[in-house]
Amino acid sequence: MRLQEIQMRDPFILTDWRSNCYYLYGTTDKDPWKAEGVSFETYRSTDLVHWEGPFTIFTPPLGFWGTHNFWAPEVHFHNDAYYLFASFKSVENRRGTHILVSSSPLGPFAPVSPKPATPAAWECLDGTFFLDEEAQPWMVFCHEWVQTNDGEIAAQRLSADLCRPVGEPELLFKASSAVWPKKLARRDGSGIIDARVTDGPFMHRTKDGTLLMLWSTVSETGYAMGYATSSSGRLQGPWLQQEKPLIQCDGGHGMIFRSFEGVLYLTYHSPNKTPNERPFFVALEERDGGLVCR
Repeated sequence: MRLQEIQMRDPFILTDWRSNCYYLYGTTDKDPWKAEGVSFETYRSTDLVHWEGPFTIFTPPLGFWGTHNFWAPEVHFHNDAYYLFASFKSVENRRGTHILVSSSPLGPFAPVSPKPATPAAWECLDGTFFLDEEAQPWMVFCHEWVQTNDGEIAAQRLSADLCRPVGEPELLFKASSAVWPKKLARRDGSGIIDARVTDGPFMHRTKDGTLLMLWSTVSETGYAMGYATSSSGRLQGPWLQQEKPLIQCDGGHGMIFRSFEGVLYLTYHSPNKTPNERPFFVALEERDGGLVCR
């Protein structure tokens, strides 16, 4: 298959040096919005052009709490295992990010614990993995605008085995700290137009040591993705927002990966409308501590 044949939101690439293959993960349910969640699937390639699959890597086990919104799976290799971070929701439970584990990038993935790693009282999504300078694992995630109004991005410290959250989440920044998110109507029915979206964080450290965070929102031109820079070089920031989005052509929720040949790529989905979403790859260049699409 080619990328234009794969319906997918929130694409994520794992460059797996063990198998010398690329694995493409993402939101793959045909109706990820209202229908019950079915599964997560992956595609495999050796050249980033031709893809085989799909391979089913997760179906909910009996008694699993998540029933809907199987969203944004990411797979990270850590401690000699493959960890999947993904969002779920149910009628009884708020949306949250759960962590799963497997010995293979093809799964099957099983939950590391009975509960999600995000706070039970929060509406959350799009957890991503980050290992800091002291090799302390974190999950960076969105505290959703549907609950906070001004969407937030927070960081949650994790135990060494990624099985449980440690301490309380730390606020990194709000959507309003950037100038390019569009103001939307509040979800409380008040009609007030001052809400802003945070979506799809992803951490990237450049070769010169600069720490960046991709994130997406709704801009005046539609779904868009920009990035922030940590002025301290650490997760806690402070985070300085770029004045303009990196991608503003109705595309977003992306991540950065490096090919086996050392080429840096950005992947994201576009357009932002089901069932037309497709994954895209764009070559990136690190320049002066920032990112430029080539």
